[in-house]
Formats: sequence, structure tokens, C-alpha cells
Amino acid sequence: MIKNHLLTITLFLPVFGAAFLLFIDKEKEKLIKNSALAFSLITFLLSLPLFFLFPAGDAGFSFAEKYSWIKPLGIHYSVGIDGLSLMMTLLTTFLMPICVLSSYDYIKTGIKQYYAWLLFLETGIIGVFVSLDVFLFYVFWEAMLIPMYFLIGVWGGERRIYATLKFFIYTMAGSLFMLVAILILFYAGKQQHGIYSFDLLDFYKVTLTGKLALFSFLAFLAAFAVKVPIFPFHTWLPDAHVEAPTAGSVILAGVLLKMGIYGYLRFLVPIFPELSVEYAPWIAGFGVIGVIYASLVAWAQKDIKKLIAYSSIAHLGLVILGVMSFTPEAVSGGILQMGAIRKQCG
Repeated sequence: MIKNHLLTITLFLPVFGAAFLLFIDKEKEKLIKNSALAFSLITFLLSLPLFFLFPAGDAGFSFAEKYSWIKPLGIHYSVGIDGLSLMMTLLTTFLMPICVLSSYDYIKTGIKQYYAWLLFLETGIIGVFVSLDVFLFYVFWEAMLIPMYFLIGVWGGERRIYATLKFFIYTMAGSLFMLVAILILFYAGKQQHGIYSFDLLDFYKVTLTGKLALFSFLAFLAAFAVKVPIFPFHTWLPDAHVEAPTAGSVILAGVLLKMGIYGYLRFLVPIFPELSVEYAPWIAGFGVIGVIYASLVAWAQKDIKKLIAYSSIAHLGLVILGVMSFTPEAVSGGILQMGAIRKQCG
């Protein structure tokens, strides 16, 4: 039944659309644009049953699929959604047709490649939100950087090369620290439970102590802090936001930045609950600094895209404050703010 594979179809349909575009003659610009729009719209329509069929009262993950991928290392293709990942997946599939349509008159060169990267990006983003295998999550987390690199670097503004390199260096540096922490947890899990596993639920059972625990916690924290971005790791965002094409700016502010908050909720807090509580005042404090600082800087901006960039930093700082408060009302409010679609301008 299609219901049993609905999440996988939603995940990979955009990348199949990207591959399809590559076989269209580059001179057929209208067909390329309409095909990209069709694939993004179909993906959105396929994601709607995930919402209507989602068992809201059930614990655990719905629409789950799990298949062995790299058996000796315990790596699986494992996907599923809960309420948080459902919300972020729907937000992604809703925004993408808008991004495609808004680019019809904006993009004049390399049209086929542009829309192919845009669809590839959609699969990368959705993959981050639905992965239940940590190795698979990391693959999507890194794969998502590639299309953003080209979207900004090729179709961005005058300072696009500088903005692209800054974006790539910041996010890649944070991701490498997270990779080390993932490997530490992987081998610790083998020692403690006797099996190789990258399963997210198995990672929740791993216990680290001492400096190893602190390093792993800070490594995850750094990767997600850069992605949010939380003060003082925010300096890449204004440049990337200003130089990105309009669709890239919408995706950055609408979805990509919230991947960092998702990382806090899905990985940081469940894997390191005690350290999360211990360092929550510091994290929340930087969130407050980000709210005040970014709001004042945004107030002074004359460039609308730079204004949105700084307002996004302030917006996510407020979400960080809610998430790190560890009260049901504050966390729920932060998650609600993650799903809020603010007006984006380009």
C-alpha cells in the first residue's frame, strides 16, 4: 500500500524530479519551470495525508520504515515522524512550490540547474527531519549544504562567493565536530550494549561521563548553534541571506535555521539531559543576547533582506529561550514559533 511508503515517496520525489529536469533540453525553459513546480506541488500534496492520517495521541514515530543499509555497522535506512518532524516536513513542502514559482521571472541563466538544485535541497531538508538513523541524519545534514552552496554561489548577488564560502566554512566546521561526537556515541554504544547501532533510540540509551560527555555535548551544541544561528555564531547569516537568490533567502529563514532548534530537541536534550539542564542558563543567555542585539541591528537596516536576516536571528533567539526553559508552556511556545511562517521579502 502507498500509505506504508508515503513518507519515503514524499522524501525522494523531489530528487527524482531534479534528475528528471536534467534530461530536459535547456532551451525548453517553460517546461523546466513547470516540471519543477509540478514536482514540488505533488510533493506537498503527498505530504498532506501525513498530517490527516497522523495519530496525534500516540507516542513514538508514525509512518516508520526501516531497512538494513550497511549491516556490519548497524546502519539502516530508518525514517519516521512525530509531531515535531511532521510540522517541519509540512512547512518545507509548503514553502518549496512558493520558492519555485517566485523564481519564474527572477532566474535568467542556468535555469535547469537552478531548479534541479532547488528540488535536491528539498529532499535534503526533509531527510534531516524524518531520519531515525543518526548516520542517515548526518548524510542528509551534509547533503543539504551542497545545493545551498551552488544556489548562493551561482545565482546570488555581487558578493556571492564570499557569502558562500563563509556559509560553507561555518556550517561544515560545526558539522565536523558533530561527526566526531556521533562516532564517540556509536563506539560507546558498542561497549555498553554489545551491538553496533546508529539507531536514534539506541543513542538515547548511551551514557557518557566526564570530559568525553562534555566534549560530545559541546560538539552537538556547536553544530546546532551555527545552524540556528545563535549569537555569536551568527555572522554568516546576514551575508548569505543578502546574497542568496530570493528563493534561497526564503528557505534559509523559513526552514534551514530551524534545523538547529530541531537538533536541540531531537538530539542534544534527549542524549545529554543532565548537561542540557546544567548549561541551559548559558544557552538561554546567549539566546537573549541574540534577541536584543539582532533586534537593534535589524532596526537600523535599510536593506530589507539584511533586516530579515537579523530579525530571523532575534526570532530564533526567542525560540532558544523557550526551548531551554524546560517548561511545557515555553517549549510548546518555542515549537509553535518554529512553525510560524513570517513574511519573507526579497
